[in-house]
Parts: sequence; C-alpha cells; structure tokens
Amino acid sequence: MSKKPLTDKEGEVRELTAEDFASMQPAENVLPSTLLDVIAKRRQGQRGPQKSPTKTRVTLRLDTDIVEYFRDNGPGWQTRINRTLRRAMGEK
Repeated sequence: MSKKPLTDKEGEVRELTAEDFASMQPAENVLPSTLLDVIAKRRQGQRGPQKSPTKTRVTLRLDTDIVEYFRDNGPGWQTRINRTLRRAMGEK
C-alpha cells in the first residue's frame, strides 16, 4: 500500500491517520545532524535568535482592569496593547 501525500496541490496538509502516526520515526533517525544540533540547543517553545530585535523588554505597571480587559480578549493581548499605544502616538 502506498502512502498518501501529506499535502494536496494547494499545499494544504491533510489530516493525519493512525497509520501515519504508526510509521513516524524519531527526529534523530531522519534529520541531518546539523539540524539536530540546532534543535538540541533550544528548549521546547523557545524561539531562536532574532536577526535584528524589533522590540524592547520593559517592566510596565498598568491598572489591573486594563490588563484584564486585554487578556480577556484572548491570546495576542500584548500585541493589542502595543497597537493601542501606537495609535495613541498618532494622536499627538
């Protein structure tokens, strides 16, 4: 039995089947060692180095209700605060 391709003509990934999962192998068995070296240096969820950092980490104290408002609207709350501040800059 031949395996179905993982993507269609448009590049959309199909849903994986139990057979797909059963045939998978550990990364160490299939990836080149140079790529494994890069992966091994990062913890799960850790981003790689940025080519040119575009943001500055700061400590900022905001009123609790403001933080709750943005957080209650789901992931991306820091980006929404950034966008709101950027709009305020244009109102000078």
